[in-house]
Amino acid sequence: MAIEMEVGDYGAFMEKFELLPPQSQQQLPLHGLTFAIKDIFDISGRVTGFGNPDWARTHAPAAATSPVVLATVAAGATSVGKTVMDEMAYSINGENAHYGTPMNLCAPDRVPGGSSSGSAVAVAAKLVDFALGTDTGGSVRVPAAYCGIFGLRPSHGLVSTENVIPMSQMFDTVGWFARDLSTLSRVGNVLLPLPAEKSINQPTHFTIPKDCFEILGSLKDQTYQILNASVSKRFGSDAVDNRNLGEFVSNNVLSIGKFISDFSKSEAPSVPALSVISYVMRCLQRSEFKANHAEWVSTVKPNLGPGIRERVYEAITSEDGPMEDFHALRTEFKSALADLVKHDGILAIPTVPGSPPKLRMEATALENFRARAFSLLSIAGLSGFCQLSIPLGMRDGVPVSVSLVARHGADRFLLNVAQDLYEMLKEETKKAWCSSNSSL
Repeated sequence: MAIEMEVGDYGAFMEKFELLPPQSQQQLPLHGLTFAIKDIFDISGRVTGFGNPDWARTHAPAAATSPVVLATVAAGATSVGKTVMDEMAYSINGENAHYGTPMNLCAPDRVPGGSSSGSAVAVAAKLVDFALGTDTGGSVRVPAAYCGIFGLRPSHGLVSTENVIPMSQMFDTVGWFARDLSTLSRVGNVLLPLPAEKSINQPTHFTIPKDCFEILGSLKDQTYQILNASVSKRFGSDAVDNRNLGEFVSNNVLSIGKFISDFSKSEAPSVPALSVISYVMRCLQRSEFKANHAEWVSTVKPNLGPGIRERVYEAITSEDGPMEDFHALRTEFKSALADLVKHDGILAIPTVPGSPPKLRMEATALENFRARAFSLLSIAGLSGFCQLSIPLGMRDGVPVSVSLVARHGADRFLLNVAQDLYEMLKEETKKAWCSSNSSL
């Protein structure tokens, strides 16, 4: 049964309500800002819906509120309600068969991205100043890219996931969206722990691997050239490293050899080593999802929408596979990526492998897109590193973005680098796209 949304909400909200900040004489850090909350966060006295009516029907109201929500309100922001999400957080599309699909204002014929779809749309539509989401496999980064806004996936474990319904605890993170870096950073100043060191250094090197951009299938959006030019002008050409990430991973993650042959014959644009990284992450995620939710699914037999149903039942009926090998590869990959970015380095990659898919895209084409997407999204996912999706503007009627990735715990450094580089990115994007009818 579809829920009727208020006119002007673009299908973003599940329910509207206010959580008001304290009446304080002092100027609080988020004073005057409004925000929305993905329907995966507990709010005391309210049922957390997890994107599915049967989940809402079979669960009691939450006994406590998420510490992240409490901290955000205590810092002066006002919540205006809960937003639509993909069922059980098990999609990056943003389509919900029960509650409707929030509208992608950048490209109304395309998906908004999930699973934090409503939160991204609420920000993009200027209904709120920022919004809370979660990102396990890409659920903040993808809708940020599709909706033309900023989205931060923090380092794993840095922001509390208490009183947030788990999808896969090994990878679950709480992230947020904003239309500008200033607001994104203001929220970060509240939710991110203070750094051990007082000063935040300048980046010493940027790895911009061409093979990751070849996953796009075409370099016509010129993001690879834009990044190289922007970094060279802002930080010097010596800071740029264009080594292939796939080759680096193959040479430095020794246990990848057990899996790589299965991923070397793909006809789609791919980097086999990153396909392995994606496969391992998805197997680990599926195992934890099964442990968390198989009993509820088997008992309740919920009505799940197309795509989600198949994915959920595959997860709860699948064998776990060689878990020891998966965990070993994860440990090796985290170590290798730490060696690549070091203390003050940045990895720059596409957020997603191209334009947002069309609404109700044919399943085979969508699966190919998902596979390429996860080979990019799993880099930060499996390593636990922080990643920021940055919008560059509209090109040929669709939003284009890039991402910056930094070491675990370097979230404030990452935000600082993005603020330092963003004006140059806009300038180089304008130059690169000036011959076409593109807008920034």
